[in-house]
Amino acid sequence: MSGQSMPCSPQEIGALFLFEKLTPEQLGRLCGEGRVERFEPGPVYTEGEPATCFYVMLEGTVVLYRRVGGDDVEVTRTSQRGVYAGSMQAYLGDRVRQVYNNSMRVTEPTRFFVLPADTFADIMQEWFPMAVHLLEGLFFGSKSTQRAIGQRERLLALGSLSAGLTHELNNPAAAAVRATATLRERVGKMRHKLAIIAQGSYSPEVMANLIDLQERTAERVAKAPTLSPLEASDREDALSDWLDDQGIPDGWRIAPTFVQAGLDVDWLDQVAAAVDEEILPSAIGWLNYTVETELLMDEINDSTTRISHLVDAAKQYSQLDRAPFQNADVHELLDSTLLMLSGKIGKQIKVVKEYDRTLPSIPAYPAELNQVWTNLIDNAVSAINSAGGEGTLTVRTAPDHDRLLVEFRDTGVGIPAADQGRIFDPFFTTKPVGEGTGLGLDISWRIVVNKHHGSLQVESEPGDTRFQVLLPLTSVEEEPS
Repeated sequence: MSGQSMPCSPQEIGALFLFEKLTPEQLGRLCGEGRVERFEPGPVYTEGEPATCFYVMLEGTVVLYRRVGGDDVEVTRTSQRGVYAGSMQAYLGDRVRQVYNNSMRVTEPTRFFVLPADTFADIMQEWFPMAVHLLEGLFFGSKSTQRAIGQRERLLALGSLSAGLTHELNNPAAAAVRATATLRERVGKMRHKLAIIAQGSYSPEVMANLIDLQERTAERVAKAPTLSPLEASDREDALSDWLDDQGIPDGWRIAPTFVQAGLDVDWLDQVAAAVDEEILPSAIGWLNYTVETELLMDEINDSTTRISHLVDAAKQYSQLDRAPFQNADVHELLDSTLLMLSGKIGKQIKVVKEYDRTLPSIPAYPAELNQVWTNLIDNAVSAINSAGGEGTLTVRTAPDHDRLLVEFRDTGVGIPAADQGRIFDPFFTTKPVGEGTGLGLDISWRIVVNKHHGSLQVESEPGDTRFQVLLPLTSVEEEPS
């Protein structure tokens, strides 16, 4: 908005700390190309608008705000003469997006010396060329440093995830290899047992009964109930006694396999009634190999399914073959990240999911949100480990007016009150030396606040730390991070 134009006095602006070293000619040029404006209480400019002017306060009170999610958060309030704001990076020209990085309001009638952005850039280049070069180097150098260190942070996180994923993949892969080798051995023994049975003088009816028993036994394996340890132990004792009574050798070895397959004494009675007494031991042995074969195939299926789920989770986490910006289900992103980090989380930390599945998909950069989840979960795990290694990590989603809340709550050591205002600063970390770069929360803040126009906040006390991510439900034009 524009204010009321007023006369510009070189003597008045020359008394400001910003201009006190300028010559009378330079002060005269400033007054000639700039202007003094008086603003009534209210907004002067708004964050995100094209940065057209450089403002230096002559008298009054200014308040600066930054947009966090849907709210304007007060950054500073001052009545000090000479404070400045507005197009402070105009000297960088088109190399950066020239927009106001904050909003400015005045709370009382306030006068500013106002210099157009183009004039400010020309004067900076003409009067202070060396300072401009130094400022350009500082600005772009810090950007480059942040990018390089951010990439390093991502690589460190990727290395940790790769190690965890390798560990998670190794377990089911090794189980599948072991089960395959055992399955080959059992199938060989089954062929041998079948040859022994076939060499006997058994009628076609008896052979048909054996094959029918084999088929029905395989079906029972697929429908085996889950038993408690006590129920399984009682059933093993009953089956072992039945096998001993029938003169079946090594009944104590066979009984646990039959129990796992869902077989009981009633079933074995049906087997005994279906075959002659002299071939019952061979029939039981043959059915044992059938059961073992089915169980081994189930184990291979479970292992390969686990591998497939891990690969799917890795693909979901990295967002391969996905558009950078899309509508995303935060629950899918959270689940893939938790699965990827399951090795690091460990078994001593209980993970509780309190999801509101009625929440809609939101416009987002999924791969970058996964990085936020990774950083917050990693911090929670570290806090719980520092508190003894046992605890609970709760991940909650819920609606919050026109935003979606994702909360990570841990029962770790907490964040000291003196540090809570600094944890989002670059390079600040509460972790021991060598265990943290101090960039995880800074990167998370920039992804949530700058890129998604959301907010990231923390509430913490010993035993109860909550990081809350609030994301808009509707798309907002992206600002540079």
